[in-house]
Parts: sequence; structure tokens; C-alpha cells
Amino acid sequence: MDILNLIGRKSEIFKNDIKHFEEDLKKIISTSSFLIIGGAGSIGQAVTKEIFQRNPLKLHVVDISENNMVELVRDLRSSFGYIDGDFQTFALDIGSVEYDAFIQSDGKYDYVLNLSALKHVRSEKDPFTLMRMIDVNVFNTEKTLQQSIENGTKKYFCVSTDKAANPVNMMGASKRIMEMYLMRKSQQIKISTARFANVAFSDGSLLHGFNQRIIKKQPIVAPNDIKRYFVTPKESGELCLMSCIFGENRDVFFPKLSESLHLISFADIAVKYLDEIGYKPHLCKTEAEARENVEDLIKQKKWPCLFTESDTTGEKDFEEFFTDSETLDMDRFENFGVIKNEAIFDDLKLENFTAQIKRMKTDKRWGKEEIVSMFHAMIPNFGHKETGKYLDSKM
Repeated sequence: MDILNLIGRKSEIFKNDIKHFEEDLKKIISTSSFLIIGGAGSIGQAVTKEIFQRNPLKLHVVDISENNMVELVRDLRSSFGYIDGDFQTFALDIGSVEYDAFIQSDGKYDYVLNLSALKHVRSEKDPFTLMRMIDVNVFNTEKTLQQSIENGTKKYFCVSTDKAANPVNMMGASKRIMEMYLMRKSQQIKISTARFANVAFSDGSLLHGFNQRIIKKQPIVAPNDIKRYFVTPKESGELCLMSCIFGENRDVFFPKLSESLHLISFADIAVKYLDEIGYKPHLCKTEAEARENVEDLIKQKKWPCLFTESDTTGEKDFEEFFTDSETLDMDRFENFGVIKNEAIFDDLKLENFTAQIKRMKTDKRWGKEEIVSMFHAMIPNFGHKETGKYLDSKM
């Protein structure tokens, strides 16, 4: 399946930048050691492949998903074969004592890349998943940052999100708070990060759900009023790699907006997707109608589709990679923009946030409203949009 065609593009957006810096990338990677945290997720796998194919001295990959790790290794072997360096994978939870023992046993890496995250807006639907999102996105980042400092790592990279720019949902806000913790640690270690668009067909995404619906002969549902920027999995790996290797301290890389990167709706992608596999969309008015007619429609080479307006909590009306107050470097690369940051943070706010979360965990009691209030204290212009509806309540 041609992902570029589905997202309305004819070419890869970072091709020229990668070509221009390829020799430097090979030289640096082939003489360096890497730890990739969350390396079996969609972005993690893409980054791992970018590094693996350039023959690193050491490449260790950690992820909580044993099954995804198995597929990552099969994919690497099938695509590139083997490398001369030390390549190993470890099925570990980075919040665990087992991970701490793993780091204590070696922990010597030139570059640490943290791709782990709870990335779904739906993760804020209940206070318990929301707390885990804070743990993964904020405090596991701080923990692995501190371990990297103690082990003499030269560079720490982690993924942020476009949703951290003027956030309206808890996921984006958690990443914005994570960026604040990064700024504090940037006084002790060189860090860089990336904000980027939706990764087309990444695990758990709506587009990945299209694949599942086709396999299971189920209706395709998509919002027709939300447009997003998309990058391919390969491009997500390239963006992270370039930020990690070439980003200066506190730099945030993002894709430049141009004619080659434009907004497209999920409904439009669904129509293109169905056309590519030989079906025409059959528009339905209700979930019940869409479910009832699947078998008959498929025989006619039609697919039941429900395209509706979005009304769920946390959906941002538009996407942006930076805010008006941020300083940009748009000249260094052809298709990568860079946000330049100073080490600006409020230490008291960060300490209070840490203490409040710790207290909640100790008491084993907290509510969503309390956490939302804490987020507002950390991000005064936090435009949280609560509709009372979540994606779990829709088909």
C-alpha cells in the first residue's frame, strides 16, 4: 500500500536533508553506542531501523511489549540482516526495578533516545490511566534523564508532540510539562526533542484501525471535520534521528510546512484507502446502519463508512508545531525547522508538581479534576476542552 499516496503526497519530505547529511550520519553512528527506550512502538521501530542500517557500535533496544520486540527483530533481519556491533533487545518496563538493574549493569551509551509515551487523547478518560500517562510521559523521562547524566551519556533525545504547542488535551499538556523538566536537566546534559505530525498507520492510530476494520470486515468510521498533518513511519524515524544527532542543546525539531506537507482529513484518507484496495465508500447515517449492511455491501465492492463531526474531549481544532513566543531557526535545514530554547523553567512549580503527584500515589487516591487543576497551574493558558465524550464511547 502506497502510504504517500494515501496522505496526499508524491515524495518524502526529508529526502534532501538526509542525503545532504548522510556521510556525517554514517560516521557518527558507526562510532557510537545507542540505547533506544520504547523502541518497539511505531516511532521507536522507525528510529531503530534508521540507526541499525548505519552499523552502530552498540544498539540496545528496550520496550515493554515483548510481541512488538519480536516483530522488530524479524523486520530488521529481513530488511538489513546483521551488524558488526552489539545489538540486543530487552523486554522491560522502564519504570521497573528490573530496568534499573539493567542500567546499573552497564548503562554506558553515547546517545539515549526515549520514544516511550502514552500518546492517545483517550488516555485522559479516567484518572487511573491519566496518572499512568503522567508517569510515562513525565516522570519516566526525568528518571531516565538522571540515569543518563550519572552514566556520562553525551546526548539525550525524547519525543514531544505538536499537541504540546498550546495544548488543549491532557496528553499534549503532559508533554509540555515534560519539556519543562527537560529544560531543567539541560543544564546537566545535552538534550533535544521533536514535535511532529501524526504518523500515518502507527499502532493504535485511526489509520491503523482502517487495516483492522478491513481484516475483520467491519465499517470504517472517521471524522470528516478534522484535518491533520501526516508523516510516514520512515519520516518519523528520520526526524528523530536528525534531532538526536544534529540538534543543539534544547533544540526542538519539527517538519517545515510546505506544499509537500499539507492538511488532509481522516475521511479523505479513508476514501483514498478504499479506492486503493478496490472499494467504493458507502456512506451510512448511523452506527447501526453501518454494522447491518457489511456483508451485502462488500459483495458489491462497496464498504460501509460513517463520516461524522468530532465531539470528543481533547480534539484540537488545528495543528501547530510552535507558538508565537518561540524562537525559530528555519535556515539550517531544507525541511526541518528548529525551535531554539533557553533553559527557562520554574523550579518551584516543578518541585510542587512532583510532590503533589507523589502524595497522590502514596494515598492511592486522586481525581481527574484535581490533576486538571494541577495542569492549569503548570500551564496557565492550558485550553483544556472537556466535552464529556470519549473515543471509547464510539465505534
